[in-house]
Amino acid sequence: MSAAPPTRAEAEPDAPLRIVKIRRDYNSWVARETIEDYALRYTPVRFRRWSAMRVANTAFGAASFLILEAVGATLLVRYGFANAFWAILATGLIIFLAGLPISVYAARFGVDMDLLTRGAGFGYIGSTITSLIYATFTFIFFALEAAVMAYALELALDI
Repeated sequence: MSAAPPTRAEAEPDAPLRIVKIRRDYNSWVARETIEDYALRYTPVRFRRWSAMRVANTAFGAASFLILEAVGATLLVRYGFANAFWAILATGLIIFLAGLPISVYAARFGVDMDLLTRGAGFGYIGSTITSLIYATFTFIFFALEAAVMAYALELALDI
């Protein structure tokens, strides 16, 4: 009498499931809806109906801060017009080309940088670290803007 060969489940005993603490924490954070922020999720199409003018005004508004002019003037005075012009043009082109695919993808599918960071393999913790980096950049930006404004007040009011 020949018996059927044992199945894999019968042949191997159940191995204990080993989940490391980091993975367990990650799973608990993702499972709790109270910790999720709407900005970390996909944005529905009905919330993405912006006119071209509104997008253009947002883009132009980003270029209106004073530190850009201060850095450009410093480059001009220190290295001359020709060098500063080509350096600014090359840097702007590199930044534009690096940001174009990200911007198109984010605008087309309504994804923000946190969601892109999570999808790129950095996970929930990676999106948190990315947000911390953005916050740090914002504080540095505000400090530079404050320095420019303080210097302008010093010159204007002869303080």
